[in-house]
Amino acid sequence: MVYASGIDVPGAAMADAVVADALRKSQEVEKKLREEEKGEKVAYDLGSAEDEASLRISYDSTHRQLRPRHISLIGIGGTIGTALYVSIGHGLINGGPGSLFLAFTIWCSFIACVTSGVAEMVTYRPVSSPFIRFAGNYVDEAFGVAAGYNFFIFEASLIPFEVVACNVVIHYWSDIVPAGGIIAICLVCYGLINLFAVKWYGESEKVLLIVGLIIYTFITMLGGNPLHDRFGFRYWRDPGSFAELYYEGSLGRFLAFTIAGPEYVSMTAGEAENPRKIMPRAYNGVLYRLSAFFILGSLAVGINVPYNDAELKAAFDNGLPGAAASPYVVAMNRLRIQVLPDIVNAMVLVSAFSAGNSYVYCASRSLYGLALDGKAPRVLTRCNKQGVPIYCVLFTLAIALLSFLQVSNSSAVVLQWFVNLVTASQLINFSVLCYTFIAWKRACDAQGLDRNTLPHKAWGQPFAAWYGLIGTFVMTFVGGYTVFLPGQWDIPTFLFSYAMCAITPLIFVVWKIYKRTQWLKPHEVNLRPADVDEIEEYTANHVERTPKTVVHAWVDKLFG
Repeated sequence: MVYASGIDVPGAAMADAVVADALRKSQEVEKKLREEEKGEKVAYDLGSAEDEASLRISYDSTHRQLRPRHISLIGIGGTIGTALYVSIGHGLINGGPGSLFLAFTIWCSFIACVTSGVAEMVTYRPVSSPFIRFAGNYVDEAFGVAAGYNFFIFEASLIPFEVVACNVVIHYWSDIVPAGGIIAICLVCYGLINLFAVKWYGESEKVLLIVGLIIYTFITMLGGNPLHDRFGFRYWRDPGSFAELYYEGSLGRFLAFTIAGPEYVSMTAGEAENPRKIMPRAYNGVLYRLSAFFILGSLAVGINVPYNDAELKAAFDNGLPGAAASPYVVAMNRLRIQVLPDIVNAMVLVSAFSAGNSYVYCASRSLYGLALDGKAPRVLTRCNKQGVPIYCVLFTLAIALLSFLQVSNSSAVVLQWFVNLVTASQLINFSVLCYTFIAWKRACDAQGLDRNTLPHKAWGQPFAAWYGLIGTFVMTFVGGYTVFLPGQWDIPTFLFSYAMCAITPLIFVVWKIYKRTQWLKPHEVNLRPADVDEIEEYTANHVERTPKTVVHAWVDKLFG
């Protein structure tokens, strides 16, 4: 794929051999499947679980070409998108700077606990769509299916969210290009990028943008602006740190909330070069950077703009052209800063587009993982010559056509619909991650597997997993509570806020009844499937390659 930074991805010394072998196996399998009569059991329905697991991993035809810097940048880029630059303004209006800052800070503690457990499991078994498959392997097959489709819907829904955001950011300058045209262009570009091999990767523009905005905040708050206004934390005093929403008093104050997580790093495990070595560092690096960016970013927004700013409120309340212009741009307009607002909006546009592209990648890989496990049509397991699951990408882009809802609705309304949908789905996903780790640890304890011997051991367990599970599960049902307040009932808002709370359990029940799956007891969990032997063989034979250029080496060191 090609991204803004244009950083080449050199493969490992064994990459060509691995790719050739994977393609050969994939082609042989596809030939056999085509020759079988319709209705007969196919390759995924074998005698034993061990044989089935071995076959599935052999047919995983994605290539291990992603280096440490790419994994870190995917993790950062997939999370740092429109929410941090644009939608965060809505949180500021609703809760005020104090509520916004506390929400981000507290939430990072939950994310740290979620990441801890996921890092241990994925480093041990770095396969495609790992945590989705782990849910089925360590808990219950139906649990994994429900988790997989929940995550796929979550990622697929984020694509139209970012596409709509791209459209309204563009309308900051002009509305001469109709919404439908911009949406179509974005989707076509996503298709072209994702249907080619993972040959280029980088999301450095997002890192540069958030770092630049934090520095901008520090300079301007100390008087480095055209008005020479040393405003500091003025807006935390007037109009105040906490906004009252719907009700007066404390009930109406602590309402701003948003999320980020480790799932984007996890989704690269099946394509990571030497994953046993680089995945733990990638998880730690992304967690630290995201925590810093989100906490400092939320603080910066509250410093730059008062929560009752008329321009900001009008943009979100009325869905005016340019409604997606970030609070930073509003702040620059208040200080009469020229040119810089256009530069920031351009970078926000690049960030939104890039985030959408990351979501196409993750959604297609999650669907690919379901297909590898026989939980989705087997045609979705087919990859092109570059190792890209082509049909998964095309199906994901078909769902992204929901972006065209904006053609007949306000952009602000459509954006909020998708925010509500993905928030609930994401929280369910985090709950699944935590419970899966709890089941994994129980199995390790029951079967005498010393976790100290694993390639990476999670800290603070199992307490961290329980803390993350309780927090994310509770927030799943609290997140959309405002729709139940007097005078706030809205059917689309209710459906988008709580649809996944009904759909995910329904998928679990239907699959469990249809397949008669069993809830696995700790001693029944297979802790060493065939893919563990394969990754250990790969690790033992892996030969590191030196970076091609000094630039590659520098970027590897910075983000690796």
